[in-house]
Amino acid sequence: MGLLKVALLQMVSCGNDQAANLQKGEAFCRQAALQGADIALFPEMWNIGYSFYRRADAGALENWQNQAIGPEDSFIKHFQALAKELNMAIALTYLEKWPGSPRNTVSIIDRHGEIVLTYAKTHTCDFGVEVACMPGEDFYVCSLDTVQGTVKIGAMICYDREFPESARILMLKGAEIILTPNACTMEDLRLSQFKTRAYENMVGVALANYAAPQQNGHSVAYHPVAYDTVDGVPNDILVIMAGRDEGIFTANFDMDKIRAYREREAWGNSYRKPRLYNMLTALEVEQPFIRKNARR
Repeated sequence: MGLLKVALLQMVSCGNDQAANLQKGEAFCRQAALQGADIALFPEMWNIGYSFYRRADAGALENWQNQAIGPEDSFIKHFQALAKELNMAIALTYLEKWPGSPRNTVSIIDRHGEIVLTYAKTHTCDFGVEVACMPGEDFYVCSLDTVQGTVKIGAMICYDREFPESARILMLKGAEIILTPNACTMEDLRLSQFKTRAYENMVGVALANYAAPQQNGHSVAYHPVAYDTVDGVPNDILVIMAGRDEGIFTANFDMDKIRAYREREAWGNSYRKPRLYNMLTALEVEQPFIRKNARR
């Protein structure tokens, strides 16, 4: 298999102007295709630029909810047609219409224009305005047909990556690459967390964030091949890291090398002891971690 090329679309949005975001997103996708990308990855909730509402403003919540779109919306259909035209997969993010409350969602559109995975953010930031989003209920992995060959792709969104269980479940479901739309400051601690997700699960991870001044950029990708040989000298597993400015940053993943590494090394699901992990799914919470606004 050739190098899998994931284009991290690091952009400044046009706020909640969906028409302008569509136009800009298309332009970046076209440029990514010209650069040979197999997958274009948007930052989080692109259709409205991760814009929210002022709680103090009358009617603001309802107006924000009305910006949500569904699978038959022209915004999504447009990118399905674009993916087919460009022969390139697109991981498109948006505020999704959903019974009760909208969801923070990514849909992976394959190069034939078909939606092969839709994932809603599970770990919503309930300590802030994102409490208005309905959390997703599961993690998903799809087989994505690319020009380079078929790859197992999983997805998580922003705050999801701060919980090791998110990437772990995706690995257990077969993910080889995890795509991660993002909309927050990526500083050293969060970058280290994300790097660890690649290493401990033996998966490639790729994150697209908003450019400055909306966020600080630093879209990033890591591969999992920490050692070329048993007991060898450790590798730098950074694939690419952007600065603060807008741009398209292509992460190249050597899937043959990653797969060979997963066949021989000790992390991932090789030596886990699940019989000891029952507390990880317990619903009880003790101090100091009790939060009244947490949803389980």
